[in-house]
Amino acid sequence: MSELIQLKKARANSDAPTIDSGTPKGFPNPPVRTVYLETYGCQMNVADSDLMLGLLDRGGYARTDDPAAADLILINTCAVREKAEERVFARASMLGHGKARPDVVLGIVGCMAEHLKDEIRRRAPHVDLVVGPDGYRRLLDSVAQARGGDAVTDTRLDREETYSGLDPIAADGVIGHVTIQRGCDKFCTFCVVPYTRGRERGAAPREILRQVRALAAAGVKEVQLLGQTVNSYRYEDVGFAALLRAVAAVDGVERVRFTSPYPLDFADDVIAAIAETPKVCKHVHLPLQSGSDAVLARMRRGYDFATFRTLYDKLRAVPGIAITTDLLIGFCDESDEEFRATLRAQEELRFDGAFTFAYSEREGTYAARKLPDTVPAETKQERLAEVIAAQQRITGEIMAAQVGRRERVLVEQRSKRSADELMARTDAFRTVIVPAAPGVEPGALVDATIVRATIATLFGAVAPSRGEPASSARRAPSRGGMGTL
Repeated sequence: MSELIQLKKARANSDAPTIDSGTPKGFPNPPVRTVYLETYGCQMNVADSDLMLGLLDRGGYARTDDPAAADLILINTCAVREKAEERVFARASMLGHGKARPDVVLGIVGCMAEHLKDEIRRRAPHVDLVVGPDGYRRLLDSVAQARGGDAVTDTRLDREETYSGLDPIAADGVIGHVTIQRGCDKFCTFCVVPYTRGRERGAAPREILRQVRALAAAGVKEVQLLGQTVNSYRYEDVGFAALLRAVAAVDGVERVRFTSPYPLDFADDVIAAIAETPKVCKHVHLPLQSGSDAVLARMRRGYDFATFRTLYDKLRAVPGIAITTDLLIGFCDESDEEFRATLRAQEELRFDGAFTFAYSEREGTYAARKLPDTVPAETKQERLAEVIAAQQRITGEIMAAQVGRRERVLVEQRSKRSADELMARTDAFRTVIVPAAPGVEPGALVDATIVRATIATLFGAVAPSRGEPASSARRAPSRGGMGTL
């Protein structure tokens, strides 16, 4: 999965659903304690944080935004980029040395915990707890053990663990995450994910729908389905297209998104589900990585540019769809001509947006073992700057073309810019800032006319209703309102 590195703090005032999980051994009625949690990385990490917060809530931990007030401090980590790992080490040092009391437990969890477990112990001896992505079910026991003075490392991978039966919280009350698939079997030469999250396995459709219904009952309006290669999901005879349609049929769910798909597994029935199901959002994040066939071969992506282009054209035929991508610049032995192929791909395909990265070697991957990192750092940065400039121009032109359009937007939260503004998103995942107004609160679906655009943001005016609410007009058949498979 691929998103920009981010930092999120758990919100202290969000409501958590009841979690069907145990309390730590020896603590049948644990005292109320507080947890502070930071999240780095992709939406999978955000979903895992929601899962852990639900477990901790059930175990007697209330959330706090103040690390100085916390009894438990957790940093949920990403291992995709070296920069993210260094940032986590710096943050762990700061939080560790700033512990308010000696009994405070500090833990590093997630992909970095799996990838660098030995180095964490060496470089961050003040960390009490190291837990990998398959150890969250045992988190309460691990915390209790660490609180008793033991240094805990729980990083074994589990090919069966999908966290069935555990409900994540919806931290903002509007958007909920459901992880439908964990792990990855692709083994791209540059990627560490199969080594940090294990082999691919999907959750049962019945369990996925149970979680979706629980989120809808809690007031969540948008459900995001997550997986390392989410569109390759299959459980027995149920594929991703059928799952998309079933989730969209659950009463109370207004929008369904998914991330991140893999180009090789994007079947025609999935494209049909996107096109034909109104509640499935018209946005696909489709990682290209490089426009050069030679580089794609060295990456072992399994497709060439022509194959990617054919899929891209099928998706572009869906009315109103937005397509974003990932571009990895400066991969091993990338020549100037191979780099120019990526620039040509940008101009030809005109992605709505792109996450762009300079290649950094990840220990344990095939590329780190077999493919020398021959592109100088300064060349990588020069090429990256050129790619970013091209994408900013393209995105700016696409955003400017939205001015004057009327869009149905989901209000997600109060704007960070002003208390008088709200942040919303279109079906195509474009950010829209609208003025606060009576009755327009987070969770509301409203019509907005786009009046201004920047490269990153649209600005809209709330439009009067057309009579029948757009959400009603766009609603998919409910099939009884439960979502069936």
